[in-house]
Amino acid sequence: MADRRTFLGLMASLVGLAWCALWIWDRSPYGRYLGHGQIGAIGAGSLLLPITLYLIGWTLMTLAMMLPTALPLLEIFRRLIAQRRDRFQLLALVIAGYLGVWLGFGIFAHGADWMVHEIVERISWVEANAWLIGAATLLVAGAFQFSRLKYRCLDKCRAPLSFVTEYWRGRCERRNALMLGIHHGLFCVGCCWALMLLMFAIGVGNVTWMLVLGAVMAAEKNLPWGRKLSAPIGVALLGWGGMIFLNHA
Repeated sequence: MADRRTFLGLMASLVGLAWCALWIWDRSPYGRYLGHGQIGAIGAGSLLLPITLYLIGWTLMTLAMMLPTALPLLEIFRRLIAQRRDRFQLLALVIAGYLGVWLGFGIFAHGADWMVHEIVERISWVEANAWLIGAATLLVAGAFQFSRLKYRCLDKCRAPLSFVTEYWRGRCERRNALMLGIHHGLFCVGCCWALMLLMFAIGVGNVTWMLVLGAVMAAEKNLPWGRKLSAPIGVALLGWGGMIFLNHA
C-alpha cells in the first residue's frame, strides 16, 4: 500500500509539474515557441533553438496529456515487479519507452507541419484559403474515429493487464521494460494520433485545449464506457469541419 501511494504521488507530481511548466511557459516571453506557426517565420540558420524548444514543449505536453492515460498499465506493471530491487528503474524504462514513441511522433508531426507552412507561403491560393487546412484536419480526425485501426488500438490500450502479460517476458528485464513502454506507446499513438493533430489545427501550447483533449483521451482509454465516446467525438469533429467548409462556401 505504501508503494502504491508513493507511486501515485510521484506520477501525480510529475504530471502536475508538466502542466505547471506549460502554463508558466505559455505566459512567458518564450510562449511563442509553443506555437507551431513560428517555425515558418524563422530563418534556416536559426532553426536549432526553436526546434529544440518545440520538442521540449511537445515532450512536456505528452507528459501532461498522455502519461495519465497510461497509469492503469503502469500500476499493473508496478504490482508485477513490486518485489524487485530494480522496480523503479524498470518503471522509468517503461515510461521512457512510452514517451520516446510520442517524441518520435512529435518530430514527424512538426516536420509535416513545417512543410505545410512552406507550401502555404509559396502558393498564394493556399495562403488565401488557409482555413482548408484546419477544416481538413478536423475531418480527418473525425473520420479516423470510425476506423478499424482506431478501435483495434483502443481495445489494446483498454486492456492493460492482457497487454502487460503479452509483452512482458521477464527476461532481459531492462530491455523488455523499455520495449513494453515502446509497444504501448505505439498502440497509444495509433489510437490517439488524429486527436493529437488537432493541437496543430487549434494551436500547440493552448493549455485549455490540451486539458480538454487530454480528458477526452483519458476517458476513451480508461473509463468503462469510454469506448462509446469514439463515435460521438467523430460526429462532432466531422460536423465542426463541415461547418467550416459551409461557412466558406
